[in-house]
Amino acid sequence: MTNGAISTDAAPKPVAAYSQAKRKGNILQLAGQVGIDPATGTVVPGGVAEQTRQVFANLEAVLAEAGASMTDVVMMRVYLTDTAHFAELNETYNALIPEPYPARTTVYVGLPEGLLVEIDALAVLDG
Repeated sequence: MTNGAISTDAAPKPVAAYSQAKRKGNILQLAGQVGIDPATGTVVPGGVAEQTRQVFANLEAVLAEAGASMTDVVMMRVYLTDTAHFAELNETYNALIPEPYPARTTVYVGLPEGLLVEIDALAVLDG
């Protein structure tokens, strides 16, 4: 089993001393991803739907670097900045998340300027 930090240029670089993901045995914990386009380093234009789509792209890039996919995810934590975004987040999330659905928790938080949503994920890998 592989242990260690996972890093890819296909997702935004961490802004502090943390890894995009960390694998320990068959457990893969992904750091929270936000709606930043890794190619430009800027927040994607639009609202919570557009940011959520970028978050999923970033999560999928980190998962792929670890040899995993969304179907390996068992838990997602969603951090929203505004309760008014809950319905739009759910509509977009539901269109992007594959079955079998992971468990999920949603909480309301403060995020840096311009960011509306952050999602982290826990995956369990085969072997």
